[in-house]
Amino acid sequence: MGEVIAHSRFTDFDINLFKSGKHYRLYENFGSHITTLDGVEGVYFAVWAPSAKMVSVIGDFNYWTEGEHKLNVRWDSSGIWEGFIPGAGKGSKYKYKILSSNNNIKSEKADPYARRAEHNPNTASIVWDDNYKWKDTKWMKKRKKNNALDAPFSVYEVHLGSWKKKVEENRFMSYVELADELVSYVKEMNFTHVELMPIMEFPYDPSWGYQVTGYFAPTSRFGYPEEFKLLVDKLHQNDIGIILDWVPSHFPEDAHGLGFFDGSALYEHPDKQKGYHQDWKSLIFNYGRNEVKSFLISNAIFWLDQYHADGFRVDAVASMLFLDYSREDGEWEPNMFGGRENLEAMSFLREMNEAVYSAFPDVQTIAEESTAFPMVSKPVSIGGLGFGMKWMMGWMHDTLQYFSKESVYRKYHQNDLSFSMTYVFTENFMLPLSHDEVVYGKSSILGKMPGDEWQRFANLRLLYSYMFTHPGTNLLFQGAEFGQSDEWNFKTSLDWHLLQYDPHKGVQQLVKDLNALYAKEPALHQKQFDVDGFEWIDHGDAENSVFTYIRKGKDEKEDVIVVCNMTPVPKVNYKIGVPRKGNLKELFNSDLKKYFGTGQYINKTNKTKLDPWHFRDYSVDITIPPLGMVAFKYSK
Repeated sequence: MGEVIAHSRFTDFDINLFKSGKHYRLYENFGSHITTLDGVEGVYFAVWAPSAKMVSVIGDFNYWTEGEHKLNVRWDSSGIWEGFIPGAGKGSKYKYKILSSNNNIKSEKADPYARRAEHNPNTASIVWDDNYKWKDTKWMKKRKKNNALDAPFSVYEVHLGSWKKKVEENRFMSYVELADELVSYVKEMNFTHVELMPIMEFPYDPSWGYQVTGYFAPTSRFGYPEEFKLLVDKLHQNDIGIILDWVPSHFPEDAHGLGFFDGSALYEHPDKQKGYHQDWKSLIFNYGRNEVKSFLISNAIFWLDQYHADGFRVDAVASMLFLDYSREDGEWEPNMFGGRENLEAMSFLREMNEAVYSAFPDVQTIAEESTAFPMVSKPVSIGGLGFGMKWMMGWMHDTLQYFSKESVYRKYHQNDLSFSMTYVFTENFMLPLSHDEVVYGKSSILGKMPGDEWQRFANLRLLYSYMFTHPGTNLLFQGAEFGQSDEWNFKTSLDWHLLQYDPHKGVQQLVKDLNALYAKEPALHQKQFDVDGFEWIDHGDAENSVFTYIRKGKDEKEDVIVVCNMTPVPKVNYKIGVPRKGNLKELFNSDLKKYFGTGQYINKTNKTKLDPWHFRDYSVDITIPPLGMVAFKYSK
């Protein structure tokens, strides 16, 4: 029998924190750690399996022999099995063979804390460490400013497997290749942040990464852990932040994963009404179990600590918050107060956000939450959930519905677009046009636009121009920035060949310039979450389908006046009320020729006149292009 030497990385304090749900760096203790003990090199293993009566490590170093290396159970009722195995080392493949006290059930499980996993379809964990030397000190010192709520925050959402493929070799791009090509592209496009769809190890490509089995391991599909660090590092060296998609809402039932880990409902809630997702055929974490809370919060801290992530977009928050989420009557039980809220999940989210912002005050957590649940992005101290931002799903739905209508009907739906301003400042909203809007028969963003080819592209340019001048931060999914024609397909590369055509090239140039405008103009970001940052000039001209508003920063001299014409009829000598006397200079025009617009409806400097309009003393006559947005600023 192989030798397992008694050894522990846990102190009594660690155990107390773990049991009370307050240990937020469990990755420093659990998992596999290359260790030298009394001059002997080997690996220390530790796993939580309280319902087990035997746990052994099986791996390539013992020919996968069950019982060869039995771990020792701790004496403190923590349920932790641990031990030092001489001879194992970096690159060793392994799993935990668990014999349960529950009907002697046997299972082979990957290590929940493994830093690296085998390339799918193989499922073993791999002993790993790296001594990556970070070169992003400059970014880390100033990222508090770059990630702040009053900073430009324009996100490019990416699925690494399909952004761009090595088509001739029929393979994914590696982390190293992406560190070159993706980083240079995002920088050229002037996005401030990249959001990666889940890169934690997952077994099933069609899940897009949302069914995680290796919470502490970047997926091996694209390379080694240190190569993913290189990608993050290169983004930071180019002043680009990185947001990771994080999935604490559910996990798959795969045999090697967290489900029924030690022959009992360990990580998942034992009650199927709280522990099973009927839609996704997956398991729901038991947010009321302290050790599970420690696991999840430690996982969040891990990616911020070890991989320098700038924050998270937390997936499917609504499914966590509501006990009746996607359930019929009789399929759920109310909480202790008779309500539908999941009090344990709410408590967990608050604790997670407090832990994250306490340790890393210069990052952001962003909730993908689709309901009207209040105070998602308000501080825990006043009863909020503590997120930095929340996706504005209502804006997305109403806006896409409006833009899908033929322009002749839009005058009957003016309020659909103006409605967002009645609640936009109730949360710190991010405006998302994400992957969810371009799959399952919904068509691409371009495909939703009505009219002939010219009108479709003009509508798309207008949509983005309206989006980037609406209060809040922004998110565009890959391909949307150049008018991808087809729906997103995770199996294939984006249609980069479309950029040989002027309409697509024009949209790409427009997004590049909108990103630059958003970053350059203080009025577009300084008060993006502040009611003082927006003022209507007029949203009542339904007959012409025109919207006019002001975006405001800290200095009124920086105010930006935005006018959107939602019809293909140009408006010449269109009169708008303005705040004060002066000359208005055209700042942006979505109809320029470089964007594949007409280039015929351009404003030179427009002088205001003392002629009351829109309840203002001064007014000005302007030209608004067809299906176009024009932005103005007072010239100095």
